[in-house]
Amino acid sequence: MKNTDNVIEIKNLWVGYDHEMVLQDINLSVKPTDFIGLIGPNGGGKTTLLKTILGLIQPKRGSIRIMGKPLKESRCQMGYVPQIVSMDRLFPIRVWEVVQMGMLGCRKPLRRISNAEKEVVWETLKRVDLSGKEYKAIGDLSVGQRQRVYIARALATNPEILLLDEPTANIDPQVAANIYQMLEEINHTISIIMVSHDMNAVSTYVKSIGCLNRKFYYHGTKEITHEMTQAMYNCPVDLIAHGIPHRVLAKHNNKGAGHD
Repeated sequence: MKNTDNVIEIKNLWVGYDHEMVLQDINLSVKPTDFIGLIGPNGGGKTTLLKTILGLIQPKRGSIRIMGKPLKESRCQMGYVPQIVSMDRLFPIRVWEVVQMGMLGCRKPLRRISNAEKEVVWETLKRVDLSGKEYKAIGDLSVGQRQRVYIARALATNPEILLLDEPTANIDPQVAANIYQMLEEINHTISIIMVSHDMNAVSTYVKSIGCLNRKFYYHGTKEITHEMTQAMYNCPVDLIAHGIPHRVLAKHNNKGAGHD
């Protein structure tokens, strides 16, 4: 990392559509090589938060700074893998061309790709374990391999931050585990915020967990607190991470009320 300051600083963020506030007074500091798992119910604002960090949605109030700079000056320091990537599997586009597309917003338009940029594409594909697949049509790849291509596309600008929205949705559990292990390696040099409903993965691979249900509940640890479960389900939950050999919930009684 270039410095030890926060790579993302969100203060008093409010985001809404028309007259409905989807995100309410969000505050978050993300440090270099953080790996934050973002959980919460559908409609709680998780995707909206990622898009706001990217500058795709304008907040009503509050501020976001990336590497100490305003969003408009720092877009190329972030990579993004959306939840759903629409693609015609018959469209004749090769893997290296998809990865190269990640550079388009961060280079001069109409300029031919340089040899140095081609080298970045090859190295990025190597990083996601797709060496030798450069000239394959993306429609010929497996679902897991295509997801690795989209992660490579997000990494093509050598970002400081990687934002992932349900990166293993509809992927076989063993393939998903391989992707999470790859993300662990990437996290050695890149900060990651990952939205996921896969509680096993979240409790196993991330460094800290936050719950977003319009308001944000985050303590900088992997513990899923009573406050978070109330925000997610509005009822007591004894154990979430089924099959994981360690407890991720703090002890609590059933009499506690939810927090605002």
